[in-house]
Amino acid sequence: MADENVTASENTNEITEQATTPAAQASKPAVPSPAAMKPHAPSPAAFAKKTPSHPAPAATGTGFSEADVKAAEAFGRVSDDGTVFVKEAEGEREVGQFPDASKEEALALYARRYLDLKAKLDLFANRLKSSSVKSREIDDSLKTLSEETEQPAVVGDLAALKAQFEALKEEGAAKKAQLSEARKAAVAKAVAERTVIVEKAEALAAGLDSNTNWRSTSDKFRSLFQQWQEHQRNNVRIDKADADALWSRFSTARTAFNVARRKWAQTRDAERNEAKEAKEAIIAEAEALKDSTAWVETSRKFSELMDRWKKAGRAGRREDDAMWAQFRAAADTFFNARQADRDQISSSEKENLAKKEELLVKAEALVPVKDEEAAKQARQALAAIQEEWDQIGYVPRDEVRRIEGRLDAVDKQIKAVEDAAWKQSDPEADARKSSFEEQLNAQLTELDAKIAAESDPKKKAKLEAEKATKEQWLNAIK
Repeated sequence: MADENVTASENTNEITEQATTPAAQASKPAVPSPAAMKPHAPSPAAFAKKTPSHPAPAATGTGFSEADVKAAEAFGRVSDDGTVFVKEAEGEREVGQFPDASKEEALALYARRYLDLKAKLDLFANRLKSSSVKSREIDDSLKTLSEETEQPAVVGDLAALKAQFEALKEEGAAKKAQLSEARKAAVAKAVAERTVIVEKAEALAAGLDSNTNWRSTSDKFRSLFQQWQEHQRNNVRIDKADADALWSRFSTARTAFNVARRKWAQTRDAERNEAKEAKEAIIAEAEALKDSTAWVETSRKFSELMDRWKKAGRAGRREDDAMWAQFRAAADTFFNARQADRDQISSSEKENLAKKEELLVKAEALVPVKDEEAAKQARQALAAIQEEWDQIGYVPRDEVRRIEGRLDAVDKQIKAVEDAAWKQSDPEADARKSSFEEQLNAQLTELDAKIAAESDPKKKAKLEAEKATKEQWLNAIK
């Protein structure tokens, strides 16, 4: 797994929205800029008349309704020298001077400034309803509006303006409390989600054993690390203590995996080296055997070498492929030579088979024999055929029983005639035959008497079966 530098604390920066400046919040063209609300240097005409030091601000546009302007003007007046006053609960307060314009123009200007300030409060009231407003924005806006509503240089209902501002302060506090609760919930959710990532990593680390698929597990850890980074970038920033604790757990699990993987790799390398040495020894033995012509013994040895090869384990894909090619080449040299020898033997055996089949034709022509003299002549001819048969050599294994059986059949036919002739000329055999015949005749006579005297059908049938058997023996020796 590619390690990436990650600090225990959050790397993402929370985006802080800056409080909207008064000039930026006033969207209507009639609203004067903050500079216009501050005293200017006196105009040349003002110097000529030796007016007081309050400058005449720039005139604003007409973004408000005439009714709104008139309502605001009711809270102010303009003196003959152009000084503008606003009525408050404590009395009047001078808010500015506009000597180069008529009283109506001067009063209208400061009335519109009041409406501008009220528009800022209205805009902030709407902003508080937004889901994207931030606590810092609320604080900054309230600070700015507090300064602007403290002693504003405007003409209008200042009591209502300040009351609205106080209400906004309460709404802002409530909104901040709401945002605080929402943030707590979001932080808790983020902690829970990141904890799930950590627990998956810990489960992977706890499940490591000899059957672990290290490549697959490495990919899973890499995926979890990417999830961690994406979650850190795209979610609310959690407390540093929680972030550090969770990262410590994740890092510990990943370190445990890396340590176990390195240990496995070291063990695997040792096993591969051992397997390589064992297979190199097997190859050396195979090279020494490849030119042997002791087909049976060497075939057995190559079979043993193959068993040892399978038990030796793997030495790495490249090394295994190269060493297997060496071992296979040595084995092929031997087995190809053995097959060539077998092919040669097979060809010779087929030739031998053809020769023996020719001899079979001659042997089978000797039978049947009719008498003892013919049997003697057939025996002499068969003996010559058998001698030539033995000198021919081996035939294919699957043909041995067939051709040997045919030759044995000829021998048996000749021997049957020879045995019959010998029995006829053997006096001892005649004596044994006569004695046996007398015994059978006596037993048959006795059986006839028992059969005649027996009344039980089952016993009588058994005696009759015995009599039939002895009669067959008597007929066979006659």
